[in-house]
Amino acid sequence: MPGSRLPLLLTLALGPVALANAQTPETSGGEANTLPTITISAPRLERSLYDTPAAVSALTRDDIQQGQQRVRLDEALTLVPGLFLQNRDNFAQGQRIASRGFGARAPFGIRGLHIRVDGIPYTLPDGQAQIDAVDLDSAERIEVIRGPAAVLYGNAAGGVIDITTGDGSEMRRSPVLRVQGGSHDYRKVALRQGSESGRWVHSVSLSALDVEGYREQSAVEKRLLNARLGYRLDDDRTLSALVNLLDMPTAQDPGGLTAEEVAADRRQAAPAAGPLDSGQSVEQQLLGLHYEDRDMAGGELNARAFASRRDFEQQLPFPGNSLVDYQRYHVGGGVDYTRTETLADRPLRYVAGVELGRQEDNRGRRSVTPQGVVTAETADEQQNATAAGVFLQAELGLTDDLELSAGVRHDRVRMTIDDRFLADGRDDSGERTFREWTGSLGLSYRYHPEHQAYANVGTAFETPTFTEFARPDGGGGFNPEVAPQQALNREIGLRGRFPNGLRYDLVAFSVRVDDELVPFEATDGRTFYVNAGRTSRDGIELELDWNLSLAWRWTSALTLADYRFDRFSNGEADLAGNRLPGLPRRQWHNRLTWYGSGERFATAEALYTGAFPADNENRVEVDDHWLFNLRLGDAWRLGDGTKRLGAHLGVRNLFDETHFANVRINANGGRYFEPAAGRTFHAGMELSF
Repeated sequence: MPGSRLPLLLTLALGPVALANAQTPETSGGEANTLPTITISAPRLERSLYDTPAAVSALTRDDIQQGQQRVRLDEALTLVPGLFLQNRDNFAQGQRIASRGFGARAPFGIRGLHIRVDGIPYTLPDGQAQIDAVDLDSAERIEVIRGPAAVLYGNAAGGVIDITTGDGSEMRRSPVLRVQGGSHDYRKVALRQGSESGRWVHSVSLSALDVEGYREQSAVEKRLLNARLGYRLDDDRTLSALVNLLDMPTAQDPGGLTAEEVAADRRQAAPAAGPLDSGQSVEQQLLGLHYEDRDMAGGELNARAFASRRDFEQQLPFPGNSLVDYQRYHVGGGVDYTRTETLADRPLRYVAGVELGRQEDNRGRRSVTPQGVVTAETADEQQNATAAGVFLQAELGLTDDLELSAGVRHDRVRMTIDDRFLADGRDDSGERTFREWTGSLGLSYRYHPEHQAYANVGTAFETPTFTEFARPDGGGGFNPEVAPQQALNREIGLRGRFPNGLRYDLVAFSVRVDDELVPFEATDGRTFYVNAGRTSRDGIELELDWNLSLAWRWTSALTLADYRFDRFSNGEADLAGNRLPGLPRRQWHNRLTWYGSGERFATAEALYTGAFPADNENRVEVDDHWLFNLRLGDAWRLGDGTKRLGAHLGVRNLFDETHFANVRINANGGRYFEPAAGRTFHAGMELSF
């Protein structure tokens, strides 16, 4: 990290400590200026944010929905430090999210992060996750644990994104109809209905999305339903059900371009994408159940179960063994119990639990000519992964202001492949079993009622997914050269809030990863993986949220980080000291919002992303860029005031900056780049009854 930044960072780190210990007339007069408590539940033990010994960010409904399209997670998560988000425009490949480098390697979808929606894991037992079924129209809250949290969430928990949708009780008007339109034939209709009546509460959210897309071969059609139904058995016990349905018949994939192709025409698709009609189609159904008892033997019991089915077919944007399909079943559940005791007259809280998950993929692959003609079946196999974990997390109040937390977990992940394609003369069936212990230790010190210092250390592990176990030599089964990666995370932080409305969260982190999984593209266009010996990730994250007045709010997220190979050779050169590809050193995202009378608002965003390498050798560099976005809106009461009409307008990339929506790491043939759209507009109206 550049030495010239250290004085500034030290000032930011020490400044809140000095200010927190200096009482002012506004803070010495009792509770008149006490700010609302922010409650965090993602780390399993529900607690005040200022008692949480970890880097956690919490986003509210306004952060997620106000003036937004509510189509992609980056709309809300851009103000979370430590995160790097790509691929907002290619629905076939899915949004890529990295937290402190975890997840950056994913060529599509999400790796290395644990995603939960309403308590149901969207991360599979093998470690991969898809978020195309997340309904942001009903999302009420998103909590992000920015560092590894394997003790609480198991495999592939380099960070956690926990999404909570509304159950209907929060809706003041119902139903709500939203209609949106915008650049590149963007069209979206959403309808939500919900209410609470006696012991029952329900919410039903429906949406239909159609986009032609900025580039050729980038259209999408998507239909989504998210429904919740809850019943209160008594004052302490509730039972709820969740149904989530996804139908995405079309999600085209324009593929990556070379630098020369980008210069010639940013909107073109890769040469093979059009003839192959590359893209995917998806159908998914999910059912979840949740039982909660807040007075079970003096503690709180939560039990969850879920089952999902996913039908998937994808034509990759290159000929050869590139037509993939699978039918997936994902089932699982868990039970956790929380209780408060005393130990040596000091308060002790703990949560203990067990989680089970089962993934069954019936997979096939076929060979396709450059003209899109299917010529032969090349793979047919059953992939199964079973994960079981048991964990214990405890917090002991050493004093009224000092709290110690500790946790331990054991996971067993078993992955099997049953090869049914024997025409190649070999049976590539196989099995891998991983048994992993992880632990964490943390301290939280409330040195002032509104300020906290914390530190923690923890271990994490991440198995390769089935896709990442693929063998470059063309054989099936497990690549014996690929192993799970192990991580050690350390962080120290300060957070607090001042009577003037300023809230801050400053954290320094250091992560060491052994056997880091690194992708590379083979000559046939497919992506494979190798283990790097060791990598280091060191950085500082600063999150600021300042209500300057009743009319103005400024939020800012700054990330300064260094991601490097400590030990790694690609067989031709020693790459130790090189930067990890796909990760910028610097990000600085800012948002300024003005609130007028009623529901009138205007928001301006300035988002900076630093330059980063696209390959292990650091020969290809992606330039830095600034993006500026604007949103504004208002609402009016209709008739007798029971109905409401709202409207909003948004402009993304106001100054038409040329940049890339996604960069494919270590791409073969120089096809690194997926250009992003220039200046785009979106507008919408909302009618609620």
